[in-house]
Amino acid sequence: MSSNQQLHDEAVARGHDSRESGAYRISFGLEGLTFRDIDMLDPVPTGRQILAGAGLDHREDYILYAYLNTGDFEDVRLDEVFDLRSKGAESFIAFKSDRDFKFSLNDRQLAWGHSEMLGSVLYGLANTSPEEAVFLEVRGGKDQLIEPDERVNLDAPGIERFITAPKPHPVQYEIFVNGKPRKYHDEQISYEDVVRLAFPEGPFDILYTVAFANLHGHDGTLAPGQSTVVHNGMEFRVRKTNRS
Repeated sequence: MSSNQQLHDEAVARGHDSRESGAYRISFGLEGLTFRDIDMLDPVPTGRQILAGAGLDHREDYILYAYLNTGDFEDVRLDEVFDLRSKGAESFIAFKSDRDFKFSLNDRQLAWGHSEMLGSVLYGLANTSPEEAVFLEVRGGKDQLIEPDERVNLDAPGIERFITAPKPHPVQYEIFVNGKPRKYHDEQISYEDVVRLAFPEGPFDILYTVAFANLHGHDGTLAPGQSTVVHNGMEFRVRKTNRS
């Protein structure tokens, strides 16, 4: 069962219990996906009443969404009524903002009340499994992996489109530095990285000569600030010079 469906089912169960006492229970989140329960006496409240039930002043430029069990957002205007009797207990999210920022997630058109959001919110909205990740779709280029602790900008021109896909496997190369095997996890390696692999304790205030032999391409050398593409089996020779 998806987390959205579970959230909805739990809310429905709580709402059913609350109706026995004459109230209609909703789940309310402010600025995000952390919810608390609110009992509404009116079964057909307006957006203004929902904000008031949460202790918020509608005159302070709040926007309100119904968070549906499908994972979609439905805009709720202040004077619009929302029938809790027909749909069961519902979840709502409010933002203190005068505009929203639209984006797409797995072809669902969504909106957020701020120009930035944490990647973890996208993961929550997408109901990702532990084997999945969220990516920013880059047309004509490589899709960009979004980390859960990353801040995502929604204010760029156009509508940001996010998708979920299997997590990429970490890249790991085996290279040899001064004859010793080393594991390396990036597609490029710099002069500074090679020096630290060869001499972890330094010193780092002198110059080194860095040469490499590449079984899959050209041999070469690296100077400070330079880097090269990594291939399995590359050999690096690092030696100290007399110049600083």
